[in-house]
Amino acid sequence: KSTRGHHGNVQPFSDEDASIETLSHCSSFSDTTSVADEGGEASEDTAQEDFQYKLKGFIDSTVDKSAKTRQGALDGLKTAMATRILYEFISERRMTITDSIERCLKKGKGEEQRAAASLACLLCIQLGSGIESEEVFKTLKPIFKNILADGSANIQARQAVATSLGLCTLVAEDDILDVQATMECFENLFTRSYARMDGTCPSINPQTSQLHTNSLLSWALLLTICTPNQLKDILCKHLPKLPRLLESEDVNMRIAAGETIALLFELARDVDSDFEFDDWDALCDKLNALATDCNKHRAKTDKRKQRSVFRDILKAVEEGDFQSEAIRFGTERMTIDSWVRKRTYDAFREFVGSGMNYHLQANEFIRDVFELGPPMLVDSATMKAMKISRFERHLHNSAAFKARTKARSKFRDKRVDVGEF
Repeated sequence: KSTRGHHGNVQPFSDEDASIETLSHCSSFSDTTSVADEGGEASEDTAQEDFQYKLKGFIDSTVDKSAKTRQGALDGLKTAMATRILYEFISERRMTITDSIERCLKKGKGEEQRAAASLACLLCIQLGSGIESEEVFKTLKPIFKNILADGSANIQARQAVATSLGLCTLVAEDDILDVQATMECFENLFTRSYARMDGTCPSINPQTSQLHTNSLLSWALLLTICTPNQLKDILCKHLPKLPRLLESEDVNMRIAAGETIALLFELARDVDSDFEFDDWDALCDKLNALATDCNKHRAKTDKRKQRSVFRDILKAVEEGDFQSEAIRFGTERMTIDSWVRKRTYDAFREFVGSGMNYHLQANEFIRDVFELGPPMLVDSATMKAMKISRFERHLHNSAAFKARTKARSKFRDKRVDVGEF
């Protein structure tokens, strides 16, 4: 069973996905503090030991002969990593877990491959950016790329790999030129959904369309870490053609294409505030048509979802505007105030599901990505005393995020000769 998340993508992880059978193995996934209240620290230690014992059991079971047992073990590990910070436990066993993921990707069937691909992302999210996740990714990247490029491979596995390869690259790729090579793998797929020059659309089945959509969203995620020079090349090469994806029969592809176009305009204007696009009027007409779509052949729910998103996309292209959204977690809040931030947040949330608020509070790597500083464990009274006005907080978040993006671009520029590619 799979649940549909943002854009209707099949989410690699959702807490609803973990079957009852899997969760029965994970009865101690609930917070250990409830146990601690009753019996003090000894009970908490016991609960922690039980939990780690179960995790070790899952790791052992990933090499079981039974596909059902392997699948349950992968799901159990996914649930644990999505809902807890397990850095030390995982760090000691990262190569063992990587070997299991590799074996399941190579020898498993669709669902098992999908679970293994998702687990690879959660492993990188737990380890954060650095040598440990780089080692994991060096092992898995060639396998991911082989599955993605193999037209005869299981389509669900290819869809999952398209999403996982994007996020693993964001977290763990240490070479900006390799980021570019991975982006080209995604381009090889989503460009097949382009409408032809005569306006007709290629005939693509829904499963393949989902693969192309996932590839486009991963490509868009990697746009957020491109150097200014790379961005200039991409704008010349891809921005004139991307609007051809807006003709797609698939509502999820139309929305993903629209959001990617809005993201590209935002990034282009960050590099050059006077950025102009030759086919701007034609693009705005097309976006406006989708924002007011009354095509009788389309489902009502699809049209409603599409119209809402395309109103925001049209504002982004016409006015450089973004509809901000506040995310609250614990005693803190974060503003999603740009297309860059939205694409990044959506990408992480796709893997950790309802554990996102917990990771925003406690995962140092994710807090670093969103410039939230070290984990804060303050009570609500302290927080009230520290409160600043909503407007000031928005300005601070916005400035901090832009500063980080610019610093990151400069840092990446230093790691490579940034002459024309």
